[in-house]
Amino acid sequence: MAASAAEWPRTERPRERLLGAGPRSLSDAELLAVLLGSGTRGQDVVALARALLEQCGGIVGLGAGAPAELARVRGLGPARVSRLLAAIELGRRYLESPADPRTALAAPADAARFLRARIADLPHEIFCCLFLDTRHRLIAYEELFRGTVDGATVYPREVVKRALHHNASAVILGHNHPSGVAEPSEADRSITLKLAKALGLVEVRLLDHVVVTRGGHVSLAERGWL
Repeated sequence: MAASAAEWPRTERPRERLLGAGPRSLSDAELLAVLLGSGTRGQDVVALARALLEQCGGIVGLGAGAPAELARVRGLGPARVSRLLAAIELGRRYLESPADPRTALAAPADAARFLRARIADLPHEIFCCLFLDTRHRLIAYEELFRGTVDGATVYPREVVKRALHHNASAVILGHNHPSGVAEPSEADRSITLKLAKALGLVEVRLLDHVVVTRGGHVSLAERGWL
């Protein structure tokens, strides 16, 4: 029978090491072990964490896992699944939150950071909008259209409708490429121009369209396509 983490020397226990040396001193499996709390019969908590990471495909796969998928992993009950999902969501919100909530999304990199935290890891394509005030501060974020790996159907009328609902002065469009290649397609460029025209009719400025993947992003505004 494997020894529990409580039976290890204190300097080797993940929680004690985290508090003593800081979270950066721990491996992915050890950080996950702190969240899991304990192992299972015949398997200590770090071994359980390693097995979970291997089964899910690492941290990225763990972050993209749905509750039902995680619940099927041996050793994970509702309480542990809830802790994992809460920790992952806190990480996403940390990444997407500016240091100052009044900070404007002034550059493509600002919008890209927000969007990558939200949608970069999803296995399906999501088309979303950031609705901004006159100072380009975020009013609302909405995921408007969901598609497949091949693309999403986007309706300009719905984007305009939501912009007016939020009384937005500007909009940043965003979508992910589950393929991992951020290069915009001709369809991406075409819908961007259509949306810019439709929003312009109601005096809402389209600032950018950012395509994101886990590994990077492309700004259509930076490319000069807006």
